[in-house]
Amino acid sequence: MTVTTLKPSLDHTHVRALLRGMIRIRRFEDKCAELYTQEKIRGFLHLYDGEEAIAAGIIPLLDPKDRIVATYREHGHALARGVPMGAVLAEMYGKAEGCAGGRGGSMHLFSKEHNFYGGNAIVGGGLPMAVGLGLADQMSQSESVTVCFFGEGAVAEGEFHESMNLAALWNLPVLFVCENNGYAMGSAIGITESQPGVSAKARSYNMVAEQVDGMDIVAVEAAARRALKSITDTGKPYFLECQTYRFRPHSMFDAQLYRSKEEVAEWRKRGPIVRFQNWLEEARLMHPEEVAQIITEVDAEIGEAVAFAEAANDEPVETLTRYVTATDRPPPPDPIEPGKLMTSTYRDAARAGIIDAMTRDDRVFLMGEDVGRYGGCYAVSKGLLDQFGPDRIRDTPLSESGFTGAGIGAAMAGMRPIVELMTVNFSLLALDQILNTAATMRHMSNNQFGVPLVIRMATGAGKQLAAQHSHSLEGWYAHIPGLRVLAPATVADARGMLWTALQDPDPVLIFENVMLYNTEGALAENAGPVDISHATLRHVGNDLSIITYGGSLAKALSAAQALGYDGISADVIDLRSLRPLDMGTILKSVRKSRRALIVDEGWKSGSLAAEIGMRLAEEAFFDLDAPLARVCSEEVPIPYARHLEQAALPQSDKIIAAAKALMQAKP
Repeated sequence: MTVTTLKPSLDHTHVRALLRGMIRIRRFEDKCAELYTQEKIRGFLHLYDGEEAIAAGIIPLLDPKDRIVATYREHGHALARGVPMGAVLAEMYGKAEGCAGGRGGSMHLFSKEHNFYGGNAIVGGGLPMAVGLGLADQMSQSESVTVCFFGEGAVAEGEFHESMNLAALWNLPVLFVCENNGYAMGSAIGITESQPGVSAKARSYNMVAEQVDGMDIVAVEAAARRALKSITDTGKPYFLECQTYRFRPHSMFDAQLYRSKEEVAEWRKRGPIVRFQNWLEEARLMHPEEVAQIITEVDAEIGEAVAFAEAANDEPVETLTRYVTATDRPPPPDPIEPGKLMTSTYRDAARAGIIDAMTRDDRVFLMGEDVGRYGGCYAVSKGLLDQFGPDRIRDTPLSESGFTGAGIGAAMAGMRPIVELMTVNFSLLALDQILNTAATMRHMSNNQFGVPLVIRMATGAGKQLAAQHSHSLEGWYAHIPGLRVLAPATVADARGMLWTALQDPDPVLIFENVMLYNTEGALAENAGPVDISHATLRHVGNDLSIITYGGSLAKALSAAQALGYDGISADVIDLRSLRPLDMGTILKSVRKSRRALIVDEGWKSGSLAAEIGMRLAEEAFFDLDAPLARVCSEEVPIPYARHLEQAALPQSDKIIAAAKALMQAKP
């Protein structure tokens, strides 16, 4: 964004545009309130009534290439950005002609054409994404600016503080705009914040911050000009706190018991439209007749938008599952004839995969806690900082939600981030970003935005790290539509899955079992990318099928070898992909052996093993000669004492015992 002057031009053309922009938002919101009472608009409806000066004063200053991240109260932002009113209203109707195909609704408006990256129903949820968009612009040397709108309620969220720190730490071109309406949902900021000064919080991160009267559109525009000029000149973030007031409820469900009618009425007297309009008329810059003409024009546009939404079509039910993931997928890598075999550790193979990806594509970068100077918690990225430098091997603060969200934003802007979450238990701190943004973005935006992000994390138990560092939660993540979940169990997969995952148009989670890093295996010198779509048969037999993945594969193979000495031959299937599951390979094996044993390091209740078992019951029930069986971790937080830890996990002896029992079982 290039700002050539810091002072707003108050000629007739400009002041008319400012007033019209606010009136257009206000009258559209009034119509939305009416349509809500008629049940044409459903769900939550958050109106912008009273805050129009902020969107109308800032957004018209932006270039088309600049990006906007908004909140759930984003109708005004979308209109000010130029998203057609008909498409906005049709989206609120849930219609196919809506700006997100009716998949997002009032809180989730999207428009790729307008670089409008959507509203976000999660308070503060868009802040890390904005950081990532700014990071992508910085890394690609773009001159774009990302503007992120949010309410003062978000400043209590961890994502706010993590985002402020990252943006200031990395000097990112992001304009943060806090629309401080004083109440969040229904609690005044004075009773929820020990430091109610929002700007002071931003300044504590060494960020330039200023407070402006958000009910004065000229003051807002002047402040925005200063902010955008500063970002252009320095490349550093800027913070605007716009003090405003929403005249309507938090949402249309809100009874507003927390404030008086007198307070609202007093604020309405100094609302942004009446204030600016009165000044224009007193200064004889506009006449009441011209204001009436603006209202007539706006009402006509609203009438057309209503007619458009009323005539719009319902999305066919047959397309319900479209765009959960991309419909166009890259082909699997071509198989290559393996060259000379060498011995490699799983750790070294994973490192080689990262080096290969970063060498192939300048857009690829690695970020996470201690991935650079420390070399990674499990030493996977050791030496990469010297090889690729700090821009591409990025040490982050301990802020899982913040830097995961930043990875999401960077991926949406065209980069190819590898986000390393130190361990799977830490991923729970980033679950909001993974579940609510990465996994939903493509479907919710009607395929306008995808998140081609790879997240790596260590998983599993066995190192005596006790309950809080010994989770196996990959089955949880495999529950979530919109994600691809991988579990490399061999050095070849540790080496080859990453590049293929980076070509995927959707978010991919790679779970590396902690007990594998020191293991050794054969790896071809010319090893490269591998297929991530199919399970593979690691041991061939006829009497039963053992289905497993990750850290349990070696145990299953050991069990299969021991069973062979007793005359029992087993298929051992390495799932490799936990979502989507390759049921074709599983069913082919089970229909041959007619017995299935599932080995899963997750807990039994609600496990991935349960999912596979149910699918077998649905699709192969009459092919079975015995009940389905499984070996899972015991239903207990993983203990510290080694003998108890080992007893809690699936082991080869448990697999052998379960297999022998299965061979004796009858249907």
